[in-house]
Amino acid sequence: MTEPTSPSRLGRAVEVFTVFLGLGLTSFGGPIAHLGYFRRALVERRRWLSETAYADLVALCQFLPGPASSQVGMGIGLQRAGLPGLVAAWLGFTLPSALLMVGFGYGLDLWGGAATAGWVLGLKAAAVGVVGNAVLAMARTLTPDAKRAAIAVAALVAVLLSPPAWTQLVVIAAAGLIGLVWLTPSAPAPESELDVPLGRSAAVVSLALFAGLLVGLPVLAAATGNPVLRLFDDFYRSGSLVFGGGHVVLPLLDAVTVQPGLVSHDTFLAGYGAAQAVPGPLFTFAAFLGYVLNTAPNGLLGAAIALVAIFLPSALLIAGALPFWSRLRRAPRAQAALMGVNAAVVGILAAALYQPVFTSGITGGVSFAIAAVCFVALTSWRTPAWLVVLLAGLAGAVLL
Repeated sequence: MTEPTSPSRLGRAVEVFTVFLGLGLTSFGGPIAHLGYFRRALVERRRWLSETAYADLVALCQFLPGPASSQVGMGIGLQRAGLPGLVAAWLGFTLPSALLMVGFGYGLDLWGGAATAGWVLGLKAAAVGVVGNAVLAMARTLTPDAKRAAIAVAALVAVLLSPPAWTQLVVIAAAGLIGLVWLTPSAPAPESELDVPLGRSAAVVSLALFAGLLVGLPVLAAATGNPVLRLFDDFYRSGSLVFGGGHVVLPLLDAVTVQPGLVSHDTFLAGYGAAQAVPGPLFTFAAFLGYVLNTAPNGLLGAAIALVAIFLPSALLIAGALPFWSRLRRAPRAQAALMGVNAAVVGILAAALYQPVFTSGITGGVSFAIAAVCFVALTSWRTPAWLVVLLAGLAGAVLL
């Protein structure tokens, strides 16, 4: 018989929630900055895990699809307080930015034509600079040689010539296969130091649930026509296929919200711009989209469904992969396949930079100038993204 959760485990989960709530309120700057905040707060100050174990956890989360910083937080919560700790870490880190994004969606509803106001146009122009900077940074890291650059360009061409959402799935799968046979595997890594209070049986159940939902949700949504299932499926699938960083979720969410006409281009880009200015994970953009959908379920219910659905794959994968990570990280062929996938996501994000980000965000010379200044501020002046976005909104209010 399984023992009930001990008071000490519950106490640790409350502690995890409190610590990650503080991080969720103050962690500006995107996933790389988040990892720095986590390291200072949880490795250096509280010593919840060693430097080596933390580096190992970061490596695993770079390997898995999903938002890396949120998955690292979930992994630390899991190691600290079991599954309740995983949930507590996610909730604490995500709640502040999710509430801010829902508040922004409410403001757009309240103010009527705000989606075309000058300050919103400034946010849309800022999104061009933000995504352009993300493409450049990812290209430097993930496509450093001719083979991976070729995979990225092929992915860009495929997505631009065939816009439907399924094209991205085919491109990601094909890139993994190409990487497997064409790219040079990395050398095997040393043994992992991660130790989590979760057995392999529970991990297998978690991985089976992840795969079952990925395959079964589209079938159930199509068979029943239930709008709640359809919404959950759209965001669950988007959260399951994000390799290479939070910005890559942009084309996936565009495919399930803008292309079917559920959210306008203007509103989508305004929300994406606002997501750069709040602390916490970029994936809380999903809460905004769920709130502003033009068909039910929307509002608070839509925001909650979208938010849970987009993060659920990450939670299932981190719980399923951690017990097997020591063996997986020593498989060079798996690393080679991931190299191909990561190269492809650079091309997918570059395609999104053109459509819808550039085509909808640049409405004239002034908006292009704002976007250019934002890009330079991020790449050369090292200005924090939240400050860049706020200043772009102010410039838009004055100039557009």
